[in-house]
Amino acid sequence: MQQSAYISNLSKTETNVLLRSVYNWMMVGLLVSGLTAFMVAHSQVLTNIIFGNPYMIWVLFFIELALVFAISAGINKMDVSTARTLFILFSFVDGLTLGSIFLVFTSTSIATAFFIAALTFGVMSLYGYFTDTDLSSWGNILFAALIGIIIAMIVNFFLKSPMFEWWIDVIAVIIFVGLTAYDTQKIKQLGEEMEGGDRQTLSRVAIVGALSLYLDFINLFLLFLEFFGNQRD
Repeated sequence: MQQSAYISNLSKTETNVLLRSVYNWMMVGLLVSGLTAFMVAHSQVLTNIIFGNPYMIWVLFFIELALVFAISAGINKMDVSTARTLFILFSFVDGLTLGSIFLVFTSTSIATAFFIAALTFGVMSLYGYFTDTDLSSWGNILFAALIGIIIAMIVNFFLKSPMFEWWIDVIAVIIFVGLTAYDTQKIKQLGEEMEGGDRQTLSRVAIVGALSLYLDFINLFLLFLEFFGNQRD
C-alpha cells in the first residue's frame, strides 16, 4: 500500500515537473515571438524585407514547417540544448511573420484577441488536465478535421468567399480548442508514464509539448483576431 502511494506520488511529481517545464518553454516561445513581431513592425527595413517581397513569407513559412518537423521527428536523436535552440529559432521565425498583425490591426484589437485566446486556452488546458474523460479518441478526429480545414482554406484562396472563410474560421476555433485539451492531457499522460525517467528525456518531451501548445495558442489568437480585430485606418 505504501509502495503504491509512493509510486503515485512519484508519478505526480514527474507530471508536475514536465508540465511546469512545458508551460515555461511555451511562455518563452511566445515572448520571443511577441518581441520579434513588435521589432519587425517598428522597423521599416525589416518590414520592407519581409512583406515587400511576395516570396519572403513563403520562405519563412517553409522554414517554420522544416523546424516543426525537425523538432517533432528528430527529438529522440538530438540533445536537449539543440531541441531548445530549434524551438527558440522557430519562435523567432514565427515572430517575423507575426509582425504583420501590428501593421494591420489596432493595438486594442491585438490585446483583446490575446486576452480571449489566453482565457480560452487556459480553460481548455485545465479541462484537459483535470478531466477523467479519455480524450485520446479526439486525436485522429481533430487531425483529420485540421487537414480538411487546410484544404478548405486552399480552395477558398481561389473562391474568395467571405461566408466560406467565416465558417472555416469557426470550425478552426473548435479544432484548436479541442487540440488544447487533447495536447494537455497527452502531455500529462506522458509525465505519468515517465516515473523514474531521466531528466534528459523529460526535457526533450517538454520542448515537444511546448511546441504543440504554442501552436494551439497562436492559432487561437490569430483566429480570434480575425473575429474581433479592428483594422488600422
